[in-house]
Formats: sequence, structure tokens, C-alpha cells
Amino acid sequence: MKFSANLGFLWNDRPLPDAIHAAKAAGFDAVECHWPYDVSASKILTALSETGLKMLSLNTRRGDVTGGDNGLSAIVGREIEARANIDEAITYAIAIEAKNVHVMAGFAIGHQAHLAFIKNLAYACKNAAKHGITILIEPLNEYDVPGYFLKTTNQAISIIDEVGFTNLKLMFDCYHVQLMEGDLSHRLEKLFPNIGHIQFASVPDRGAPDHGEINYEHVFQVISNLGYVYPTGAEYKPNCPTDQSLEWLRKSQAISSNAL
Repeated sequence: MKFSANLGFLWNDRPLPDAIHAAKAAGFDAVECHWPYDVSASKILTALSETGLKMLSLNTRRGDVTGGDNGLSAIVGREIEARANIDEAITYAIAIEAKNVHVMAGFAIGHQAHLAFIKNLAYACKNAAKHGITILIEPLNEYDVPGYFLKTTNQAISIIDEVGFTNLKLMFDCYHVQLMEGDLSHRLEKLFPNIGHIQFASVPDRGAPDHGEINYEHVFQVISNLGYVYPTGAEYKPNCPTDQSLEWLRKSQAISSNAL
């Protein structure tokens, strides 16, 4: 297994370039982030070059967070803003050589929201394809993000099929999927052709993957057996300084070393 540090949660008390260096020092194979836009792309690219890490993905902006936004692409009447955010994310991804952009749907419901999301995703996929970038969509659970438009993997797969672009993939976050649907092993196997990135955290507290109701030793083996060769994203919220939460990573590294 290879692992990516999600810097939206890990070392998020540090400037993003410093967090990239911390991830390298800890032994991660790659990094990913949420919203890097307050930092110049050149600074991020420099940190990536210095560490030899790749930035796997970033998100489109949420919109007016103080006003309650959490993405715009499924919100009717805000298509211009949504597409501006998509353009910004793709441009930033090109600058830092990231290959995935997660397009956030937002809080919405109904058929018109579905149509808006479909059209905005088609726009994103068409523009991203020119640069070899994959567009990701991620179902979010109803406990943490009530009212989010995209809730389940079945809904996501239906949307992927309807949009019809080969560079539209599912972000399979084990934490969200377990809370909404469970049955992670079978879902990973069934949905594998549509998966563009995998993330993980413990359930129910979204902490490090060394406790809780998910047996990640088993889940990681399932992922490995499927032939997934990309780094899997550690998107969890440490309940202590990040470096102190990495016993699971050190254990994985020791197992890999012994296997060699």
C-alpha cells in the first residue's frame, strides 16, 4: 500500500508548503489538499519539487462558507459561480501538476439540482480532459453534512453514467461510505472500475485508522488485491498532533520493510 496525506486535516496548523515537507518526513508517498487557493501555486510546486511528492487532488471552492455554502455545482442559479470555481481549480491543478479535481456539489435537492450538477460536471470534464485531469465526485454522509446533494455511491455512479465522460470518477471515501451504506469490501470490488481515488478514516469519530468499527487491515488488503496502485488518502482528523497519530503508518511501513 501507498499512502497520501490529506493536508486539509493533517498538519493543518502549518502553512501548506511546510505541511508538504512534514508529510515527506513522515514517510507518505504523496499529498492531497482541500482548498489551496490562498497559497500561490508556485510555492506549492516548489515544495512538491523539493520533496519529490505529487499533489494528487484538490477541491473546488465551497462558495460563501459564512453563508452556508459547501460547493456550488448542484445549485440552480449559481452556474456562473460554479463554473468559475471549476476553471480556477483546473488552472491551479495544472500549475501544480495535480491530476484530480474534486467538484463539490453543495446543498441542494431535486431534479433541477440534478440537471445543474450534470451540466456543470460535463463542463468540468470537457475542460479537464484537455489537460489529462480527472474530475472526481464524492458522496458525503448525512450525519456530518446533512443536506449535501450527493449522498450515496449508487447516486454517484448514476451521475457518472449520465454525464458520460471517461474522466469522471468516484472519490470513494471509506468513512462516508461506511456511515451511509456499509459493506465496504463488496462496494470496493463492485465499484472499482469507476473509482478515481480512495480515502479513509476511522468510524465513527473520523480519527486515525487504528481504531473504530472498520478493520482497515482487511480493507487495505482488499484495495491491494484489486490492483489499486495509487496512494490511498489519509483524510482523518487527528485527536493529537499529527505526528503522534501516525502509529498506523509506521506499522504499515514496518510490515512492508519486513516483506522485502
